[in-house]
Amino acid sequence: MNAPRIESTLVSVDVLTLRFDVEAHAVLLAIAPRAFDPFAGALALPGVLLGKGERLRDAALRAVTTKLGLPEVTAAGQLATFDEPSRDPRGPTLSVALWATLDPAASAAGPTWTRLDDVPELAFDHNRIVTDCRPILADKLWRDTTFTAGLLGREFTTAQALDVTESLTGDRPYPANLGRTMDRVPGLERTTQHAAALPQGGRPPLVWRWTTP
Repeated sequence: MNAPRIESTLVSVDVLTLRFDVEAHAVLLAIAPRAFDPFAGALALPGVLLGKGERLRDAALRAVTTKLGLPEVTAAGQLATFDEPSRDPRGPTLSVALWATLDPAASAAGPTWTRLDDVPELAFDHNRIVTDCRPILADKLWRDTTFTAGLLGREFTTAQALDVTESLTGDRPYPANLGRTMDRVPGLERTTQHAAALPQGGRPPLVWRWTTP
């Protein structure tokens, strides 16, 4: 008796590319119009099919470079897998969602940038991917040093830490509570420096620095 024939499933890598915009005081997500059908012209997360023998992280970097035209990311990692059989009209496609971060000082030219709480309608199931992955990203902040350092850069202020936390969690913590959390993060130090004086007055925010490479 012959075994039943099972249709093979392709694997796509879809990337939540994040950049902390200092002027917008928020973490922004990169999206771009699709060049080909299905959903040609519709906004989507950058994604590629996983190549034979290709690692997930390498595919994610390829997606950010080719679909968004952005410079090399500071860090990347895996988030979740989405296996709804009908998620792609071309046939069964398994999606592995990854995160990627850009240096806050890097050029942002190319894609459309949107706040996580104001993402427009996206192709495929990409809105669900963003919604389901946001709490995972929030949980990584201050726990995963690679993710946190990649998002905030080598040095940042307490005010910027508050902005990033609010962007990912939806809530702005009390500065003292966040400071205690940050004091416990390995490789992160509270310096004696302060940022430039605030135009509206008040005490300038403290500067934090990563001590690990």
